[in-house]
Amino acid sequence: MSKYANLIKEARSTESQQTSKPETQEEQVNLSVKVPKRLRRHWVAEAKRHDTTLTAAIVEALKSRFGEPT
Repeated sequence: MSKYANLIKEARSTESQQTSKPETQEEQVNLSVKVPKRLRRHWVAEAKRHDTTLTAAIVEALKSRFGEPT
């Protein structure tokens, strides 16, 4: 095998180890929300400035507003 083939093989095996889900983690689904483009740009920039993601901010807001199931 060439050295590049070995690198690719190693990267794939490392990637598969990192992406395996623990059994206790719930299945993730998409939540689609339509917002004006200017607001999305602003929110993405602010999230980056605060070293977070829009996903984290949205989940936090939904949990604080509606809580979690018991």
